[in-house]
Amino acid sequence: MTERGSTESVNARFGWATIRDPLPATDTATIQRFLALDDLSSTVSDVLDELGVRGAIPTSRLRPSMPEQRIVGNATTVRNVDQSRSALAAVSDKDWRMAEILALRSAKPGDILVIEGLAEVSNMGGLMASVAKRQGLAGAIVDGGVRDLGRSRALHFPVWSRDHTPVTGKWRSVTTEVNGTIRLSGIPVAAGDLIVADETGICCIPRDLIHSVLERAEQIASSEAGFDALLKADEPVDGLIDYLYGKAE
Repeated sequence: MTERGSTESVNARFGWATIRDPLPATDTATIQRFLALDDLSSTVSDVLDELGVRGAIPTSRLRPSMPEQRIVGNATTVRNVDQSRSALAAVSDKDWRMAEILALRSAKPGDILVIEGLAEVSNMGGLMASVAKRQGLAGAIVDGGVRDLGRSRALHFPVWSRDHTPVTGKWRSVTTEVNGTIRLSGIPVAAGDLIVADETGICCIPRDLIHSVLERAEQIASSEAGFDALLKADEPVDGLIDYLYGKAE
């Protein structure tokens, strides 16, 4: 079967979901420059403030499964909504409409799976973590529940999520859109936006601002390196104040 024929077949099979084509990936050099920032999410959050963009989410809200990990990549987005039927009715009829795997068909290596999901039920488990890892994704951000954390950790596949739960979502949710614009903890995220995440937080960078955010973040990082150099040189506190705020007239 041709690729086009395969895509048409999938679209017909999952007729309840809108499946959009992905956007081109951000170049590897740009990703590596973001990863080189010491205080990744904090520095990016400061730049977003300067630009008037609300794009930062604390990890007290979406917790990392592997706090030592940091990831940067383009968003491959999924929206899940409540299944209208009871879980018992859905499981009895094998009416399984949660289909985050659809996003993994077109996701590119280095992408981040970003799910607007349901609270207290799993929007992603170990099987999808295994597929995502095989496809080369960097990690996942889920505004909702996830399960099988032991498996995702064993795969070294980091997941940030609102809830940890054993309760499956496959009989309780419906995937309605792939690669559209979703909301992550109230913040809009479009497919192709750049996501940065570490143990402190998650930042969502609009696609058209990626390079300007990076350039300003590197300027801030350079300034902080200068402050660290003064600190190591045992600069008095008054000198540190002058460096941060400018010398008094």
